[in-house]
Amino acid sequence: MITLFSRLQALARTTALQKTGGDRNAAFTRQHGGSRVGRTVTRFSTPLPRKRSVPILVVRPRCARSLHSRHSTLDTRHSSERGIALIIVLISIFVLAILAGGFATAMKTETKLARNANSESELEWLGRSGVQYACWILAQQLSIPAEPYDALNQVWAGGAGGFATSNSPLADVQREVHLGSGSFTWKITDLERKININLAANNEDILRQACLVIGVDAGETPGVIGSILDWVDKDSDMHIQGAETEYYQTLNPPYEAKNGAIDDLSELLLIKGMTSELYWGSSSTNHPLGAVQMKLSRFGAPIEAPSYPAGFADIFTPISTGKININTASATTLQVLGLDPALAEGVVAAREGEDDGTGQTGPFRNLSPNYMWSRVPGSRLQDFAQLQRFCDVRSRTFEVQVDAEISGYKRQFIAILGRNNQRDVQVLSFYWK
Repeated sequence: MITLFSRLQALARTTALQKTGGDRNAAFTRQHGGSRVGRTVTRFSTPLPRKRSVPILVVRPRCARSLHSRHSTLDTRHSSERGIALIIVLISIFVLAILAGGFATAMKTETKLARNANSESELEWLGRSGVQYACWILAQQLSIPAEPYDALNQVWAGGAGGFATSNSPLADVQREVHLGSGSFTWKITDLERKININLAANNEDILRQACLVIGVDAGETPGVIGSILDWVDKDSDMHIQGAETEYYQTLNPPYEAKNGAIDDLSELLLIKGMTSELYWGSSSTNHPLGAVQMKLSRFGAPIEAPSYPAGFADIFTPISTGKININTASATTLQVLGLDPALAEGVVAAREGEDDGTGQTGPFRNLSPNYMWSRVPGSRLQDFAQLQRFCDVRSRTFEVQVDAEISGYKRQFIAILGRNNQRDVQVLSFYWK
């Protein structure tokens, strides 16, 4: 800035000198009739002082170029500053947009949580209402004398109902019930379609037959059976290839053998020799490994699991009266009871169809050997001699699944029902997932 100011001062002085010199030349021309330039003056005894010429043509362009350069530099600097400011503004807007979006998401989540918290009580009552609705359905089924059985074609099991259902209150049953500001759906499954694992623990033949039907290797069968028996019995004496608390204490984390009845069938996954494939069957996937299986799979290459057509979960249940409902049991379960595969499939096929009221079509009405022999083609009379010991045509224990929903918020409730008669259907347990 100082240099620029100095040059501007020099330019001002030069301009002033040019003006003064021009005035003097004009005066001399008027007095002597010519220009002073190029003439010798001899009139004066004392010569006039000579004026020092100023390089005007050199100074002025230099000053102009300097000023132009300064202006160009200032313009470039201002442009750069404006570009940086624009980038800062854009970054600020982007950051504020992210913060605003995160805040909006957080508020949406908080609002949904608050709404769900307010719906907890109403959801629970919807679940309990669904359970009572299931109790009513099961009670009404016993009020139809023309259907002295429980079968998969009836309303409680999701079927259309028998020929006598149209004249009963079950004809108006709703699969989805709207109640207040919410709704629920229900599903009823009888537990007598499976074998009670706690009763089977007292009968090694059933466990051995189950392993045979599932396809367990003959060398592994004693270990599986022995471990189940050790888990259920109340002593610490170990069966052949079984396992007691001493073995389970070596696992990580350690635990003890239950030495009591199985309350939840998934306890089998804690037992030595029980793998997820053996429990669920190979056709069922995406299930957690058994506790012992996780320990074994840490060493070396992954264990190649054998293939099983069915699992323990398809055959056993921890809660039931002990009798198997022949109208709802699967062919696999019937094979565990001693029927050969062809006969078991024949029984399942014979109970299909619609009941015409004569008892010769549709679900079985009783288990007498003569009646069963007449209903199942290709069977022998002695094939059904032992069915009356293990089977029935009624179910008395049921699992109810109720899915409740309020404004998009869902919860699943599970209940176990015990049906003694039309007026006595008890809720044995109730919980939600």
